[in-house]
Amino acid sequence: MIKYRPEKDMDHDAIFETNKLAFPEDNEARLVDMLRNSKSYVNGLSIVAEKEGEVVGHILFTKLTIGSPKGDFVALSLAPLAVKPNFQRKGIGSGLIKEGIKNCKSLGYKAIVVVGHPEYYPRFGFSSAREKGLETPFPVPDEAFMVYELVPGYLDNIQGMVKLAPEFDEFI
Repeated sequence: MIKYRPEKDMDHDAIFETNKLAFPEDNEARLVDMLRNSKSYVNGLSIVAEKEGEVVGHILFTKLTIGSPKGDFVALSLAPLAVKPNFQRKGIGSGLIKEGIKNCKSLGYKAIVVVGHPEYYPRFGFSSAREKGLETPFPVPDEAFMVYELVPGYLDNIQGMVKLAPEFDEFI
């Protein structure tokens, strides 16, 4: 049985290890540590998947802004999502996304942006961010740049540039 819960201080090493194992380099693991200590971090939106006391997955949502002619709007970035290799393809990533979306809604956020696999994220309701009027300051294929409106229609009258937390700059 998989349990999903917000991270605790005692989870930091296990989260680092999970991200390190899930990706070819340790960039995502280092990014999580940097974001945890940033003003973009949101308590309750760093979530672990735990099986029999072992952290086997992790997802992180941090604040971003959408700079538009109407002003700056706050949204969230989903990055990274990591599952230990021997636990992948068992629904743990999906569970983390669903739990994360639920937590994001409960905290009153209105949209989540992700740069990710175009065949994976749409099943959770993510769709083209560019079709919603969003853009990034770095090159990313249209199909990988997606958004999920936690409040349907939230982005209808907002167009602008997504500004990730500055900690991302080191890895983009």
